This record gives sequence, C-alpha cells and structure tokens, in this order.
Amino acid sequence: MDVSPILKVLARRRAAVLARQDARAAQEHVLATHVRRAANTRFGRDHDFTRIRTVADFQARVPVRDFDQVWNSYWKESWPVLDDVTWPGRIPFFARSSGTTTGRTKYIPITREIIKANERAGFDLMTAHLMHTPASRPLAGRSFIVGGSTDTQEVHPKVFVGDVSGINTKLTPIWVRKRIFPPRDLTGIYDWDEKLEAVSAAVLNERVTMLSGMCNWVLMMLDRIRQRKAEAGTLDGPTLPELQLFIHGGVPIDLYRERLRPHLDGAPVDVRELFPASEGFVAYADRGPGEGLRMMVDNGLFFEFVPLSEVGSAAPTRHWIGTIEKDVDYSLIISNNAGLWAYAIGDVVRFVDTNPPRLLIMGRVAQTLSPFGEHLIGAEIDQAVRMAAAELGVTVAEYTVGPVLPDAPQGAGHHVYVLEPATALGDDPARLAARAADSIDRTLRTINFDYDRKRTGASGLAEPRIFWLAPGGFEAWMRLKNKMGGQNKVPRVTAKADRFRTMADELGVDPEAPGGAVGA
Repeated sequence: MDVSPILKVLARRRAAVLARQDARAAQEHVLATHVRRAANTRFGRDHDFTRIRTVADFQARVPVRDFDQVWNSYWKESWPVLDDVTWPGRIPFFARSSGTTTGRTKYIPITREIIKANERAGFDLMTAHLMHTPASRPLAGRSFIVGGSTDTQEVHPKVFVGDVSGINTKLTPIWVRKRIFPPRDLTGIYDWDEKLEAVSAAVLNERVTMLSGMCNWVLMMLDRIRQRKAEAGTLDGPTLPELQLFIHGGVPIDLYRERLRPHLDGAPVDVRELFPASEGFVAYADRGPGEGLRMMVDNGLFFEFVPLSEVGSAAPTRHWIGTIEKDVDYSLIISNNAGLWAYAIGDVVRFVDTNPPRLLIMGRVAQTLSPFGEHLIGAEIDQAVRMAAAELGVTVAEYTVGPVLPDAPQGAGHHVYVLEPATALGDDPARLAARAADSIDRTLRTINFDYDRKRTGASGLAEPRIFWLAPGGFEAWMRLKNKMGGQNKVPRVTAKADRFRTMADELGVDPEAPGGAVGA
C-alpha cells in the first residue's frame, strides 16, 4: 500500500509549523525540559540543575566536555550499566563509533527518546522533499538503506552495543520494517563483501523509491547493482529507475557526484543531505545544494557553538541559537536526551542563515590542519582538491592529507596529499602530481589568508607534495584496517604527523620523497 498521500497531508501540517517556528524559544524549551528531567541524576546534582533557569545559568554550571572527559568522570566506573548517571533510568543502548579521526572506539549512549527524535528528523527531511516535489511518491516502494550490520551485542542484560543503524532497526516498528530493504537476514551480515553480493542480488527484484546511506558505500552498492543488471541484459537507464529520494550524509557528496550521475540521471530523484551523528540528527537540506542545512531546533538537541579559534581554551565563548553569527566557523556542542551535556561532537559548522538557522558542514575539529599555523579546515581542503581534479581532468575517488614536520628547527615542513584516481592515470604521474600540487597550493593561498602567509617567504611551510595511489588503493587500506562498510570512511585529514606517517607507510607512500610516486 502506498501511504504517500497520508504522508503529504502530515507534511503540509509540519511545514506550517516550521514556517512560524521561533528557533530561540524552541531551544530554550528543549534545554529546560532536559534539565528538569535530569535534575535527580548524579550529573544533575553535581551541576545544581535545580537552580538552572536560563541558558546563561546552564553555561555557568556545565563546562564543555569531550568524550574522554565525560567517560572518565561519569561513565567508566560503572559502564555498561549507567543507572541515573547522566540521564534518568538505565541507558539501554550504546552506539559504537568508528573512531575515524582518533582510531579509538567510543560508546555513545542511545535512548528510545533519541531514536524517536531521529525518526522525526527523517520526517522533517521528507517534509522538505514533498514541499519541493509534490508529485513525488517516496513510499510507493521500498526504502533501501545502505548501512552497517544490524547485529547488536548484549553486554549486560537488556543493555546492547552496536552500530546506530542496528539500534535503529532493533526499535523500528514491524509495519515500518516491512517497507525497508534489506530484510534482517541480510542486514545482519557483518562482512561487507558478503553483504554487497547478497544485497545487490536481492534488490534486483525490488521496487526502490527511497535510498539512504553514506555516498562512498552507496556508490559501491550501486556500481555492483548496475554490473549485475548489465550482465543480465536488463540495464536500461538509471540503476534504480523509480528512485524518488536519495538521502545522504556522513561524508560530503561533492567528491562522489560525478560517479553517482550515471546511477541517478533519468530517475525522478530528489537528492537531499542529512546531518547525522551518533548523538542525534542535527540538520537537513530544506533547500537546494549549497544553501545550508536547516537545524532541527525542536527535536531533543540543545545546540551551542564555540568559535573554532577558541577550541581548547579554558573558558571559550559559548554561543547558542540566540547569539550565533553568519560566516563564523564554530565547533558544534550539544546536550541531548540521552545524557550528553555541553558535549563537543567534533564537527565544524558555519551559518549561512540565522533565522531559521541554516548551516554548512565545514569538516571536523580533529581534521583541521594547522601544525604550522595555517588553519586549514576540511571544506577548504575539499574545495582545493576538487578544483585541482577539474583542472587536470582527473576524477579523484578518495584522498587523504597530512603534515610532514621539518627535521631541523629552522627547516620547512610540508603537506602530503595522497590522491586516488577513479581510473588509471593516462599521463605521467609525476607531471600530473606537480600540476595538482600547484593547483591545490594556488587555491588554498587564494581562500585562506593564514595559509598564504605561511607559504610566503621562509615561514616554515613548503609547497605541498602529491602522491597517486592506484585505483582501489584506499579500499585495500580500509580492508587492512577492517573498516569496510557501515559508518566507516577514509579520513580526509590526518592532522597528527606521527599518525599520518603510519597511514602513509600502510599506503606505501614515503612522505619525505618527491611527489609523483605511485603508492603500492
């Protein structure tokens, strides 16, 4: 049964609510509700929640913390049984984070309230889709979710650990689950290659009208489906011809856009971005690409924003929806209905609108590249790599960049970019590497004052060096690290020099050598 008509009625009602929404008042209500609920927890008593009346009260009593600080102060001693510690009751689920930037596994608390909030976030995105494409019928077929394993591990009676996708699936109502593909016998497959083969074969018999997932794994899945259709002689046009809506998030789409085009062109598909996090869904695309993602201010998350230049300081300035400014890079801080309070999730955002608040995702705090004071953020590096690829006529499938420090105190360090082309290079790799290095350097000097200043004269930053991996090189590295599928991704920026050197060694790249060599 196609319930799209019912969905459209509900979407129109939600759109009317959003049109008159007061973001400031909504955020004050979220914070007050959470503080009241958690007042009798250990965390609430420690921070005198009963006396908190305003945002300023909260900020005066609750400092910004990262995962390690919360873990060591509140969770480590009794984990996995957290009873009335930072949230009332027992935490039933923990999302196992991929540890892309740090290499460490983190366990993020998940409650049923968070799962419900994530479902509402999906509905808000659907509302935006239907307001822009009213003829769409996204629920006429199956919703294809390309995610991690849905298996969860019971680490204590009625306490489970797993991927966010697995926890979501565990709590999905049966009537909704019937609309979702793949079924549980396929989503429970842990090995990515086995899942790829099984799912790509099974989906050939399905009518898919919605698709969601991270672009890197979605692209791999679509490539395999398309290959199967070609082998069977049934390929005619787009890979999923009835696809109405493609929801992506987790990694920027720009690097994958051209390779996704053959799969999507010709289908009646609307492409929309969601800002997902294990700690809760943050924002969604209510307008077109590049116009910012609208923050969900009434959906269980209270947001704060620390200027990127003040991250790590003892008393950073803490903005909230009532005080944000456009065109400032902020570290995103959240308090949620799972017991995270003034928690730095590690993302960098920049606002393009403040009423309603719409943001751009600029990268990760841990992926800011600044060992020489150049202050590069992920979005700037992405832009430079994309522009270099376009200038060279090369499609870059994946990349990573990291610093190489000078051997001598007065020496110059440099950045090393490891680029993987989508297909084998048709020209001399050393020549292309030199051209790519020049293009990336020019772009970054144009868009980033600090980088340009560090590249001028004897400021300690030499020109970047480029290395090419053979196609499939990063996939091989991900296999080596057992990071295939799910929420895993290639770290675009590896900011710590020692960690980058380890990664370079694993990729077969000598970061001290002249650029151009092709890694093993």
